[in-house]
Amino acid sequence: MFHFLAVKIFPVIMSQELDKQHIYYHLLPDSDLHNERGETPKHKADRQEVAGRHRTGRFNKYALAGAILASTNSILLGYDIGVMSGAVLYIRDNLKINSIQEEILVGSLNVCSLIGSLAAGKTSDSIGRRYTIVLAAATFLIGAILMGLAPSYPFLMAGRVVAGIGVGYSLMIGPVYTAEISPALTRGFLSSLPEVFINIGILLGYVSNYTLSGLPEHLNWRLMLGLSALPALAVALGVIVMPESPRWLVMKRRFVEARLVLMKTSDSEQEADMRLAEMAKAAETLEQEPSSSTTGWRGQGVWKELLRPSKPIRRVLIAAIGVNFFMQASGNDAVVYYSPEIFKDAGIHDRKQQVGVTIIMGIAKTSFVFVSALFLDQFGRRPLLLLGSTGMALSLAGLGLGSKYLQQSSDKPAWAIALCVVAVCADVSFFSIGLGPITWVYSSEIFPMRLRAQGSSLAISVNRVVSGIVSMTFLSISNKTTFGGMFFALAAIMVVGTVFFYFFLPETKGKSLEEIEILFEDKPPLGNNKVDSFRG
Repeated sequence: MFHFLAVKIFPVIMSQELDKQHIYYHLLPDSDLHNERGETPKHKADRQEVAGRHRTGRFNKYALAGAILASTNSILLGYDIGVMSGAVLYIRDNLKINSIQEEILVGSLNVCSLIGSLAAGKTSDSIGRRYTIVLAAATFLIGAILMGLAPSYPFLMAGRVVAGIGVGYSLMIGPVYTAEISPALTRGFLSSLPEVFINIGILLGYVSNYTLSGLPEHLNWRLMLGLSALPALAVALGVIVMPESPRWLVMKRRFVEARLVLMKTSDSEQEADMRLAEMAKAAETLEQEPSSSTTGWRGQGVWKELLRPSKPIRRVLIAAIGVNFFMQASGNDAVVYYSPEIFKDAGIHDRKQQVGVTIIMGIAKTSFVFVSALFLDQFGRRPLLLLGSTGMALSLAGLGLGSKYLQQSSDKPAWAIALCVVAVCADVSFFSIGLGPITWVYSSEIFPMRLRAQGSSLAISVNRVVSGIVSMTFLSISNKTTFGGMFFALAAIMVVGTVFFYFFLPETKGKSLEEIEILFEDKPPLGNNKVDSFRG
């Protein structure tokens, strides 16, 4: 078995952590589950010593650097969301497209990202997490060049399709890679970095809109879209210095390489060996796969297990798919994409002012995602998620009230316009506190090792489909029901989402990826009973 192989490779070092008589299985520091494993006094003392160093130390620089490089891919989606909100104004005038074509243009990237997110799971299991990140950046690079050079609407749509596939790859692989390389106690912060970079990308897109809006309309939108090729190229080159995921290396039975990575991403040799033992134990089930060979595992049988899940896996799927569904059903992407239209409806008619207000919104959104990332490992996933979704429901309700008032008012009072602007900023800020970062963190950490890549791929595919549907119908529905009616509907969706999060998403703060699996088992540890409501 993998566990025994890992021990045989490093017999001297591992003997400090493994009971010579019983091959004792160690969990990571700061776990609630140690006493249930029959911990001896020596093992407890070793674990507390490592935990103490973890709490007093800073972020592991190597893990932080790897997480930043992997998460930089997410800036591509953020930039597209931000820049398209302004570019579409000029595309509409220059290419003479109608509102339906505009919705298709905006939403097509999200729908096509479904292809990339579905393919990314199998691809990353086969060629590794690192090379999948390169593939994502290269695909988006091609799409950005096509969009920047587009002479017509069909050509522009072709670029959106290719870029969308690249976005799908990056959205799945970035969080998974970061979660697998991160120590347990800082995984929340590091796994939230993709959302941080999405928001940085959105802000850069807004700035690009404002800066280039003065150019001729046949040129400005092409530069806005084409400039996204630069970060894609930087990501592809930066990945060269990144290590491979240690958990993927363990699944491939490349224990020596995995330990070398763990030595760099852990605070001590002792901690690295404890993490390696834990990964090896979790990977033992792969040996039982009939299609597994001595050359390593390539994700065989995963979709069968996902489509015909056991009760624990079904609970994981409900949690992962649910949080991804509500992330996009909240309408956040559509609010960002169509923010100039929303501000125009609120009474801000000058195009330069519309784009300028979006920069204020982008600054608020980016600032709060940093706040969430910094406190995610301190307060936990659940409190911030519930705070964020509750705040979004209230903000969307306020935005609905302001929009309805302005619709029925002929003089457009300044206080009502200010209410709408503040409500939009509050909505995206609460999203950045809760659903924005925590969806990526949660999706990448709750699946068992053998299912993580393709399970995350499935959950993020739902994310992309819902995002595409909302983006491609937002204007049409708003034209039928008014923006106020649309925002009231989104507020109701967030109320339902808050209830779902409370009952179906257990806390994962401070636990290793292997320990998190136990939360969804038939007999979870005490203190994690929020998942009891859907056991059966």
